[in-house]
Amino acid sequence: MSAPTDHRPHAPHATRPAGNEDMASTVRAFEAYGDGDWDDIAREAIGEERIVVNMGPQHPSTHGVLRLMLEIDGETVTEARAGIGYLHTGIEKNMEFRTWTQGTTFCTRMDYVAPLFQEAAYCLAVEKLLGITDDVPERASVIRVLMMELNRIASHLVCLGTGGNEMGATTVMTIGFTAREEILRLFEAVTGLRMNHAYIRPGGVAVDVPEGFTTQARAALTNVRGYLKQLSDLMLANPIFKARLTGVGVLNLSGCMALAMTGPVLRSTGLPYDVRKDNPYCGYETYDFDVPTSKGADCYDRVVLRVEECYQSLKIVEQALERLDRTEGEPVMVADKKIAWPAQLAVGGDGQGNSLEHIKKIMGTSMEALIHHFKLVTEGFRVPVGQAWQTVEHPRGELGVHVVSDGGTRPYRAHFRDPSFNNLQGVSVMCEGGQVADVVVAVASLDPVLGGVDR
Repeated sequence: MSAPTDHRPHAPHATRPAGNEDMASTVRAFEAYGDGDWDDIAREAIGEERIVVNMGPQHPSTHGVLRLMLEIDGETVTEARAGIGYLHTGIEKNMEFRTWTQGTTFCTRMDYVAPLFQEAAYCLAVEKLLGITDDVPERASVIRVLMMELNRIASHLVCLGTGGNEMGATTVMTIGFTAREEILRLFEAVTGLRMNHAYIRPGGVAVDVPEGFTTQARAALTNVRGYLKQLSDLMLANPIFKARLTGVGVLNLSGCMALAMTGPVLRSTGLPYDVRKDNPYCGYETYDFDVPTSKGADCYDRVVLRVEECYQSLKIVEQALERLDRTEGEPVMVADKKIAWPAQLAVGGDGQGNSLEHIKKIMGTSMEALIHHFKLVTEGFRVPVGQAWQTVEHPRGELGVHVVSDGGTRPYRAHFRDPSFNNLQGVSVMCEGGQVADVVVAVASLDPVLGGVDR
């Protein structure tokens, strides 16, 4: 049987009035022409036709389900708008119906490329409300710094690899992802998972690093350093790569300040703003590292900065590993048993879980420990009434967390200021007036992750 014929009139192509012509005058112009084809009427009434193209949300170069609405004149972008919300998960609202500890399981899934930063920021804010910031063991803070800096390198490698692939440099992607694999193996050794760890907890971390981890980490750092050298040679020393990115996606300091943009995009304008230096947390003020900046404010400078930030993160990781050797055997969770997660966790062949020795103890010898375990896991600890704001330096910029407590066992409100959300505001400024092909490069230099944007 043949398909039924659709007799409905075809919808007109998207058109807009030129210049600043108001809607009323446009309508009057259309009415003057009476019946006819919409394309002909639009061309005669307005004097020109503009084409609106949807780039995404199903597009490999938008770094997720990002929709870009581009108005083009030939190959030139005359207007660019970002459409978001296609990956909305309701994570912030879900956190209001879970205990404070369970919140880490949700927020780690926001920016899935850099999950440990959401965990750290959230737990630091909860610790402020609990008044235990100074009670967090030194070893726990060292592990937090170590894991975050490894995650920063892994995140930048994804940015550089996918950005290179979008411009046709497939080797950049394969090297970037091979280097990232070294870091993911370290994550798996510590947390039992490659992503979405829920490893950083209020009061410390879930479990100490395994025996022999520092040796494994130092070997991995040597390999990562070698891969970074290859990436530098392929990209920064490549005249074709440099010519393709230089002068593209320019956004100066005043533009970044007006749009509250942070991270490598802001530092590419010459402003050395880094939360680790300006408002330290987790003892970052005791680590020796630099905040790289540049002056070009274009896509090429952002690539240079991310490569340099990887080297600075390696420098911090090496210092953290030395401190781990020095603090071996020390606790990784606060001593207060009313807050500390009761189970003694361990990483086994099937991932992270309760230590078999701990289960044997609470099930066989201590009824009080079993009751405490049950109450704290199912109900959670209570947090005093109040609110707290905490920021950390995320790979994409300043990540902020605002948590509010009404004195219960669950957050009254948890809101995240994700850097990708703010940075996407720069799409129109960076793309308008440029070529359609430059949109891909400009968006890649922002490095947005839509899980963090939509939440």
